[in-house]
Amino acid sequence: MTKKPLTYLLAGVVIVVVAFLLMYRPLFTNPGHTTAKEMEEPSVKPLTTAATSDTAANDSKGNSPEAEMKSLAELAVEYGDLRLIDAHNHDASGFTYARMMKTWKQDGVDRIVLFGDVSEPSAIGTDQISWNAYQEAPDQFIPFFSGINLLDESGLQTVKDNLEKGYFGIGEIAAASTNSPVLANVAWKTKDPMDGILPKIYKLCAEYKTPVLLHIDPPSGEPVRKLEEALEDNPDTTFIFAHINAYNSPDNVEYLLKKHPNLYADFFAGSTASNPESANRLDDFVSVMKQFPDRFLLSTDSGYGLPGGEEKAIEGMYRLIDALGDRRIAQQVAGGNLERLIRMQPATKTQLEALRKAGNLPGMEKDLSSLTKEEAGKLLLDKKQE
Repeated sequence: MTKKPLTYLLAGVVIVVVAFLLMYRPLFTNPGHTTAKEMEEPSVKPLTTAATSDTAANDSKGNSPEAEMKSLAELAVEYGDLRLIDAHNHDASGFTYARMMKTWKQDGVDRIVLFGDVSEPSAIGTDQISWNAYQEAPDQFIPFFSGINLLDESGLQTVKDNLEKGYFGIGEIAAASTNSPVLANVAWKTKDPMDGILPKIYKLCAEYKTPVLLHIDPPSGEPVRKLEEALEDNPDTTFIFAHINAYNSPDNVEYLLKKHPNLYADFFAGSTASNPESANRLDDFVSVMKQFPDRFLLSTDSGYGLPGGEEKAIEGMYRLIDALGDRRIAQQVAGGNLERLIRMQPATKTQLEALRKAGNLPGMEKDLSSLTKEEAGKLLLDKKQE
């Protein structure tokens, strides 16, 4: 008699367990439920939800995975009709430009603003190299210079001599640098954009209608406050903020361009597209470019800090062009704005005197007073090659 209650109890437990399994069987047989085996061997099937598709489409305009993007070769073909100019290039250093000729041709880079070292005595030598490159290929190279002692009045004579000679711009010069491993300790840097002889250089730039390319880091605080002072004090001078997007936000760029009509933005697209330290994407800057399409310049900065170097930086230029989605604006940013800054510069007294001494030259029937620096330079080169 004492065993019967235990037997009834065990039978009751079995009945409850069987009922539970029957009721909740879908949990153990539903193919959509993640099993322990599936957790050990995750699925590799591509996601196909609408949200995922939208994300992939958006990424293709910015910093998307390589597999989802057009190749550099495809971009170069698609935008081959645009005149692409690299507005900031250091390849005069070490004669690197000679090794880049094939790459530029292959990737459709039409012209290069060329200089070398920055704000130190060695830049005097690389300035000469950029000038020699221009003499060899005036349609391809636009020489700038940086070998100026910004801390001494003698630097003003260097500026006058080079501008008279025919250089098209000043820079890159280190107007402020505390973070750059390359420029923080160069001999001729200034502490801010109003230090040393810089205010007097800005006056010369206005006189010659020549742009000045300034390296400023950090792109905030006192250095930028002093830049704004320079912009306001020199409304007729064209200032170019070098690699303005590096370690900077679209909001800051928009603020400066909106407030200062004499400021241009040198956009190092590769830094935003490929530098892992970038906090932004190319798409983040597109709306700012569309607000100020006449004041952006594209550049490579010779691929500084990028895995893949200068060619990766060229790819970044094309990816930015692709992200714009507007060929008219793309042509302005790709090269039109820079060429406008070059073509607005009048011929110098030194160039005009040399032309008068040269006598009859092709194009000399034109009134010399209306010649641009670019036109005068080409006429003088034609005479030299006779």
